[in-house]
Amino acid sequence: MKCRSEIELTENANRVLEKRYLAKDNNGKVIETPKDLFRRVAHNIAKADKLYDKKADCKKTEEDFYNLLAGLEFMPNSPTLMNAGRELQQLSACFVLPIDDSMESIFETIKDMAMIQKSGGGTGFSFSRLRAKNSTVKTTGGVASGPVSFLKVFNAATEAVKQGGTRRGANMGIVRIDHPDILEFIKCKENDKDITNFNVSVAVTEAFMQKVASGGDYDLVDPQSKEIVQKLNAKNVFDTIVNMAWKNGEPGIIFIDRMNEFNPTPEIGMYESTNPCGEQILLPYESCNLGSINLNNMIDVEKNQIDWNKFEKTIKMAVHFLDNVIDMNKYPLKKIEKITKANRKVGLGVMGFADMLIRLGIKYNSEEAVITARKIMKFIKEKAFEKSRELAKQRGAFPNFSKSIYKNDKKPLRNATLTTIAPTGSISIIAGCSSGIEPLFAVAYVRKILDNERLFETHPYFREIAQEQGFFSAELMKLISESGTLHNIEEIPDEVKKVFVVSHDISAKWHIKMQAAFQAYTDNAVSKTVNFPNEAVIKDVSEVYMSAYKTGCKGVTIYRDGSRQEQVLNIDRKKTKKIDEAKIIVRSRPNVISGTTTKVGTGCGNLYVTINEDEQGLPFEVFMQMGKAGGCAMSQLEAIGRLLSLALRSGIDTNSLIKQLRGIRCPNPSWEKGGRIFSCSDAIARVIEKQLVKAKESGRDTKKQVDTKQVEPQKQEGGVFLATKKKLGNIVGVCPDCGAALYHAEGCNVCNSCGYSKCG
Repeated sequence: MKCRSEIELTENANRVLEKRYLAKDNNGKVIETPKDLFRRVAHNIAKADKLYDKKADCKKTEEDFYNLLAGLEFMPNSPTLMNAGRELQQLSACFVLPIDDSMESIFETIKDMAMIQKSGGGTGFSFSRLRAKNSTVKTTGGVASGPVSFLKVFNAATEAVKQGGTRRGANMGIVRIDHPDILEFIKCKENDKDITNFNVSVAVTEAFMQKVASGGDYDLVDPQSKEIVQKLNAKNVFDTIVNMAWKNGEPGIIFIDRMNEFNPTPEIGMYESTNPCGEQILLPYESCNLGSINLNNMIDVEKNQIDWNKFEKTIKMAVHFLDNVIDMNKYPLKKIEKITKANRKVGLGVMGFADMLIRLGIKYNSEEAVITARKIMKFIKEKAFEKSRELAKQRGAFPNFSKSIYKNDKKPLRNATLTTIAPTGSISIIAGCSSGIEPLFAVAYVRKILDNERLFETHPYFREIAQEQGFFSAELMKLISESGTLHNIEEIPDEVKKVFVVSHDISAKWHIKMQAAFQAYTDNAVSKTVNFPNEAVIKDVSEVYMSAYKTGCKGVTIYRDGSRQEQVLNIDRKKTKKIDEAKIIVRSRPNVISGTTTKVGTGCGNLYVTINEDEQGLPFEVFMQMGKAGGCAMSQLEAIGRLLSLALRSGIDTNSLIKQLRGIRCPNPSWEKGGRIFSCSDAIARVIEKQLVKAKESGRDTKKQVDTKQVEPQKQEGGVFLATKKKLGNIVGVCPDCGAALYHAEGCNVCNSCGYSKCG
């Protein structure tokens, strides 16, 4: 196959690659190009062929893999892109670790979790084996603290470990519905500031769901003695789950018996937990290697239909790639390597599904789209199994094949599982396509760049159609960006509105139908979020949970727009005036303003403090930059800068501001020109103080107040404008790395600007 010479990457893809994926030197300077990255990965993963055939043409396999990646037709999970061919060589995205009911097991698992998260992986746990709160501990005579208390210990441990040195780890915490502490677990994230490093889901049994339908009671079982200790009304417990999910999106539900019904190796063990987003079900100590095919690139452009021949080749090459990853992987624990290689599970999924439907002229919320989804996933599963059997002939079946549900098949199988629909936040940005199987989150939206300048992002196909049909304009794009949807915009033809639907144009019924369509041909599970508008009622959530159960889904996650933010606002309203009654008095900023930048050495690195002056020569605004700061540190510095600037422009006494910042201490003080710098805040105060001294020596009145005028509070909002936030669906907060909007999709919080993902 001819080597691909050009890679067509979007500006956003290049930005994400540079920030998160391309190799850097010790000074943080990027030392490889996207071509280099794809070549590095292809070369490394192709080498596994030699393990099975010393005469294998690894160079040909490398070219095949390179073209697969460079053509943006397939992307493996992020750890493979980041680490293949580099020193770390940890290539798996997700792991499940067991927790037995002993201190030794609990803290051994915390250690294992730390090693995994250090290497860039996410972890899932079942806390169901732990004895209930207030149970007697025979060895000490004390009482147990219960699963939720240890969930918080795991959460704190994650807080202390940065994932791959760049971001916090992601976790899934699961407790069975029949555990005595289930009600405490269901409500454990009622305050969305608690247990922030975990997604939580309830493992629901078939027996429980039947009792929900009948309205009967069900048993709570002691995990140690296996004795029934209490009965609860199933419908009441189900309603509690629904109420909490309506309130802030958690807990989710996994149908644990259904997952085990499709367990390929029940003789080896039973499922009890999943990865952080719930789509990858794994046995204790298993890991999985995931990858996604870009459906948008599986279309014959001239015929405007799916190119099934190209699709088949891509599927089979992707399975070959993922099987090789298992052998090239450097596992964080020997126990993980042993069972991973014994079952050789891979998870091939998709992204760009919404884009494909748009190009084919199919409305997402339609039966035609559901039929298309089933057809696509059925094809992937069939061709993936064909390739796995072909690899088994060449390399042998997975070692636990004789203990699997396939043991009586005449044709051996290389991989115990082959398909998973996983979140594709960052890799879909690299591929330039829509995320997973989700609909578009917006047709157009605003991205904030430097100095509050706004950049309007428009879906490329919509822009193309709008220009062809003559209704494109900058004003129209601005109008669309305020809501993200075309629904009520008269200038746009109905046939265009039909296909460019966004998440909040789609009812929950269609979200579940689409999830179920993909689940029908997926070995593992499907990562998808059922999005509700803010005005959705509790009954809507209940109906979706029941619909997910009845249609064969293996789990379900919902998010009601604005629910987590609303909880915070409700608290604020009790303590403060309403937002629309508040008046922010600030001086307007001129187009040109001058100032000075001061370099200060701190315990965290060199801090550069820029202070711009007003016409009186007094501090007017403050900006900070730190050479070695990570996303979290930089976001804190930006917050300090914004608040200081607002205070200075509002006429607040500068000396009072200095007094508030001076002397704040952090764990890493430093010395600067004979004086001690206690923290970044302390350094900023000292620079402002020097500026005031300078102004006083020049004879300026440092307490002089300058005329002010009212500025709308909305214009002080960073990231996406406040008006946009209220209308555009799925926003759950602000990205900790770049300050843009954070969206909830595929069971995960994702930034579409920089590729940050809460779920790793």
